[in-house]
Amino acid sequence: MILFRYLTREVLLTMSAVAGVLLLVVMGGRFIRYFGKAAEGDFPVTVLGNLMLFHLPGFMELVLPLAFFLGILLAYGQLYMNSEITVMVACGVSPGKLLQITLLPSLLVALLVGLCSIWLTPWGSMLNEEVIQEQRSRLDASILAPGRFQNFGQGRTAYISGFSRDGQQMQNVFVHQLGSRGEEVPNYVTRAEQGHQEVRDETGSRFLVLESGDRFGVTPGEHQAEHLAFERYTIRLGVSGDRQELDAAEFQSTASLWQSGEPEAMAQWQWRMGVPLMVFVLGLIAQPLSRVNPRQGRFAKLLPAVFLYVAYLSLLLAAVDAVGNATLPAAIGVWPVHGAFLALGLGLLWRSQRKGMR
Repeated sequence: MILFRYLTREVLLTMSAVAGVLLLVVMGGRFIRYFGKAAEGDFPVTVLGNLMLFHLPGFMELVLPLAFFLGILLAYGQLYMNSEITVMVACGVSPGKLLQITLLPSLLVALLVGLCSIWLTPWGSMLNEEVIQEQRSRLDASILAPGRFQNFGQGRTAYISGFSRDGQQMQNVFVHQLGSRGEEVPNYVTRAEQGHQEVRDETGSRFLVLESGDRFGVTPGEHQAEHLAFERYTIRLGVSGDRQELDAAEFQSTASLWQSGEPEAMAQWQWRMGVPLMVFVLGLIAQPLSRVNPRQGRFAKLLPAVFLYVAYLSLLLAAVDAVGNATLPAAIGVWPVHGAFLALGLGLLWRSQRKGMR
């Protein structure tokens, strides 16, 4: 138990450090992408935290297998460098016992990855898409930036010069609404001195209320225009909380994917079930790869191991795409990829045991 706790602690601590760095890189890139969209007015900055939180399970699903793989390589490589593995072998620790100690923490990591891939990731992806669709379907004063033209869907573009001191009233509002092509629907240009947003509690409808302005309607190809001067004009923007149906396979539950039987659904199901299995396969491959000569250094096999992981993940994604496109039967699916790398891990382990752990 002392040896088990020591090796497990070394692997999990190294894995945590690697996972922290990888999460920082991946989440930083996604945050910059979302921040750019928020700056363009696609959604308010206040929802950035929720969007990143909903993406966290998907990030963990991809980062944890790689972090566990590198954690074993770095932790055991350091033990080889310090000749601690040599001492363990001299004390009667067999390669099979070391493999058993390695696979036990992989069970914990596989359970965590499976929790993310089977349940948390599709749930978070659905919530993330709902938030984005809701923000795109409505014109919210909180995402309007003074001095910029911003597109809010349904052919509408808005511009404001600023806000009042309390932040409730918009000053010098300009709204352009594009008419439908192929129909004699004019393009409308509306200008108002000020405006604000209202939500009707009884219906949930959202309106933009403009005050003291003019509205012009121009039909392309005609030499006349409509002109309306108003003291108060209301534009219906949408229904608060309106949701679009999300039918993509990535948003469906794992049980519904299995019941569907469609190629895209089966591809997504096999991906979710295969990611936890990948943790065990990578743990099996990492143990013999971590065996290094003290003169080589603990990073001697790190680069080949990373290339091996990239090849594993690339082949897995290619198989998922092939199943989703119905070019590969779902009965075959991604399992040959897992089987090939499992055989590779067993071959490396047999070769390492044959040489001995010196």
